[in-house]
Amino acid sequence: MAAANSAAHYKGTTVSVGTKSSVQKLKARRAKNDKKKAAHLAEPKHPKSHVTAETHAAKLESLLSDGQHAGKVNQSETNKAADERTAINYASIIWIVLLHVGALAAPFYFTWEGLGLMLFMHWVTGCVGVTLGFHRLLTHSSFQTWKPVRYFLATVGGFAGEGDVIEWVANHRQHHAHSDQEHDPHSPRDGSWWSHMWWLCWTFPSEAQVRHHKRWAPDLVKDRGMVWVGRMFLPSQFILGGLFMAAGYGVGLLTKTDPWFMATSFVVWGVFVRMVAVLHTTWFVNSASHIWGYRNYETTDDSKNNWWVAIIAYGEGWHNNHHAWPRMAPHGHRWWEFDVTFRIIRLMQWTGLAWNVVDYKRKSEKVDLKAAPADGKVDKVTV
Repeated sequence: MAAANSAAHYKGTTVSVGTKSSVQKLKARRAKNDKKKAAHLAEPKHPKSHVTAETHAAKLESLLSDGQHAGKVNQSETNKAADERTAINYASIIWIVLLHVGALAAPFYFTWEGLGLMLFMHWVTGCVGVTLGFHRLLTHSSFQTWKPVRYFLATVGGFAGEGDVIEWVANHRQHHAHSDQEHDPHSPRDGSWWSHMWWLCWTFPSEAQVRHHKRWAPDLVKDRGMVWVGRMFLPSQFILGGLFMAAGYGVGLLTKTDPWFMATSFVVWGVFVRMVAVLHTTWFVNSASHIWGYRNYETTDDSKNNWWVAIIAYGEGWHNNHHAWPRMAPHGHRWWEFDVTFRIIRLMQWTGLAWNVVDYKRKSEKVDLKAAPADGKVDKVTV
């Protein structure tokens, strides 16, 4: 009897064993606690706790629009990270100077084979690597593809010489979130040459750099394969250069030309001239396409549609269209705005290499040029 009336503990709750009312109270408390837990689990969590395919697009759109929607994110963290781009980027300066100096040797090592290699690799690295891979796939998720294809495109984009893929994506997402505003890393409002290339001479201190990557490219930071691709940026340049030298030497033997001259021509034109050309092509999108051109949409930034940038940058020059609808795979929205990169995406889709292509034109039959979001930042149509 004493044992029956003795106190016992069950999950932190003291009850009187052997008493019918006590057992009923215990069941009632457990039911109440279970109800609270169920309600807690049903509560909406912070966006960062959801990493699902259904919410990835919405998260990306929110990320790109943070600069215009106060209260959705911790703006103090965003501003703090942006304000810390104060360190001189010696590595970037040396890299840019080295490439331009190397390109000066082009007239002395000209061959038609070297020129052909340069033009072909300009398309491979500039269009397939940067425009298709870095920009439309990894930055904006304009389409989906297999993971090996993602890594392949990221690697090819690295051959363009524009740096670590994670750094590239983080900078570009920050640009969209603050386009031509205070924390835009390369706005022509700070000077045309600044937006074209001088901004690359500055970077974040090491700790701020890590925060910058985590803030703007959290999806890539968590991808070990993509981190490895980024770390291989510099070694991959020497590997590609060595392959070009070997190929040039072989072509020299086959064409009965001085093999070392041909090898040097392949390196000078296939590496140095090609990288300088691709770099300035990309930089013109940041500078010229925010200075000269026409506008289809009223956005809060200075983005323009520039026809000659669209030609050399494989469709990227239709920049006002892109800033109005960042995730839209095709950048050309009028019949004359031809977009080479989008043709490649369609080819990939036809062969099964791409799916979930974001193309509002195909969904609504025709793009309404007045239907762009007022802020020019967030895609409000879900595909």
